[in-house]
Amino acid sequence: MTESILIDRTDETIAVLHDLRRLGIRLAIDDFGTGFSSLSYLHRFPVDILKIDRSFVDNLTYESPETTLAGSIVRIGQGLRLTTVAEGIEDAAQLEVLRQLHCDLGQGYHFARPLPATEFEAFVLYSVEAARQRRST
Repeated sequence: MTESILIDRTDETIAVLHDLRRLGIRLAIDDFGTGFSSLSYLHRFPVDILKIDRSFVDNLTYESPETTLAGSIVRIGQGLRLTTVAEGIEDAAQLEVLRQLHCDLGQGYHFARPLPATEFEAFVLYSVEAARQRRST
């Protein structure tokens, strides 16, 4: 869910989110750091994951302002025991900076383009096998 959805009908939204979590569903705030960012949402809403908006990843280098902002979001997530996910990783350099920042997960074209479900399954199986082979060598 995006941050803007959290603003409308706050009390109702909190109740529904708690119901979803009781069902075992993990909840993520998408595009964190844009729009209506408010640290109070992180405290009030039962979320598990912060997805760092791609605008903080696009120009990510070791000395860019985006690195400071992405690192701050990661540290907030760590402090609140939330998983952090960086959106829009397109190259190895961005991935390396995010690893240095201790971001938990990433998504983007660097890993794969969007795939139909059948191709995704084959991609995952291939990736798991390739990772096993790398570890055994």
